[in-house]
Amino acid sequence: MLTLSSLLSLFLLFTPQVTGGAGIGVNYGKVATDLPSPFQVAQFLSQNTIFDRVMILDSDPPTIEAFANTGLAIDVAISNDLIPILTNISFAKHWVRTNIIPYASSTNISRILVGNEAISTANKTLVLGLVPAMQNLHTALVSVSLHHKIKVSTAHSLGILAASIPPSAGKFKDGYDIAVIKPLLSFLKATDSPFMVNAYPFFGFTIDTLDYALFRLNNGVFDNQTGLVYTNMLDAQIDAVHSAMKRLGFTDIDLVIAQTGWPSVGGESEVGVSMEIARDYNKNLIRHVISGIGTPLMSNRTFETYIFELFNEDLKPGPSSERNFGLFHADLTPVYDIGILKPEVSQPVKSANPADPIPANVKQWCIPKPNTDKMMLQENIDFACSEVNCHPIQPGGNCFNPDTLHAHAAYAMNEYFQFYGKNSFDCYFGGTGIVSTGDPSYGSCKFRS
Repeated sequence: MLTLSSLLSLFLLFTPQVTGGAGIGVNYGKVATDLPSPFQVAQFLSQNTIFDRVMILDSDPPTIEAFANTGLAIDVAISNDLIPILTNISFAKHWVRTNIIPYASSTNISRILVGNEAISTANKTLVLGLVPAMQNLHTALVSVSLHHKIKVSTAHSLGILAASIPPSAGKFKDGYDIAVIKPLLSFLKATDSPFMVNAYPFFGFTIDTLDYALFRLNNGVFDNQTGLVYTNMLDAQIDAVHSAMKRLGFTDIDLVIAQTGWPSVGGESEVGVSMEIARDYNKNLIRHVISGIGTPLMSNRTFETYIFELFNEDLKPGPSSERNFGLFHADLTPVYDIGILKPEVSQPVKSANPADPIPANVKQWCIPKPNTDKMMLQENIDFACSEVNCHPIQPGGNCFNPDTLHAHAAYAMNEYFQFYGKNSFDCYFGGTGIVSTGDPSYGSCKFRS
């Protein structure tokens, strides 16, 4: 059974120019009623979804333990209120002994995140204590020889930027840049840890830039300093952070998207909020960050990305949207479909015995299911043709006739499936694709296999 991490490993083999980390994760918060147990959550995520990593938004020991032997990479978060206490090395060592060492042998703990958006709080105690607290936790990990396995970082909001438009003008806020962020970047570089940012196009879009925020077709935004064109808002946000880091002399630290998402329900005054829009953002997000295209300033890269969030958190304060970013209901059914359930769970594969996988030596093609609606067929064509060559289904091409959405979608989906390695995930297309052992070629129209 392929996991997303194995899919990405194969993807990187086929595109050797790609650099940078990859992986799709989810933020797991629990400010909600009637949630399943952490053990149920861990089993569900590891067995039924493509996620290969989880960010636990606390450091609850039973939750960490629940992910033992799942293979999922786990990031553990420490609340902001502990930052001042962690500036004491004795407490940092005690925290590691209590919260990490008992579980490190069976749970794949990959990072400890010190606070969340601490610099943006403008709380002097938190801001000045952040880097010392991170250094102490790293020292504590060194003392028990876990520093190579477990890294220390922290997540930032885009509020740490003084400028972000155009992206090449990105810079950190004066005062924070030299006093706090530069030492933090030095620490991350020395410990081979990533710079992590919470990037939300949802909080930056207007009704006129909705398509730009959702990775849909749009006219793009021109950066007149670099001559580069941005086709989506997330790239612009990430490149602004990259430019700010470069301004301080740091260009070789990985960027991780620690949180991003879109709510499916909002209040009456909240525009651009619906289940369909949330689905489009998250579905297109996954496709984009693992594509290897990268951003205009960081091309040929994939980005480790965490979707906010696993469940709706109904006990959170604030507007309705704050409580409705979840991908799953409490009963572990999807709020909407973005293709994150493993194909083996949600999609049958056509073979002699449907319970068995197709043998590796048998030719395979990806085609749409017979009753797929026209809107989904068009979406599949638009997406696949943005990634692979679809000239044969253009007017005059060998596969233009018959001029139907189903026929054109079959060609485009199969090109995508073949190009990215013929993994079952590559034929998922939101549940509308199916792997077939029957050659769909006809006349002069040849489908690649």
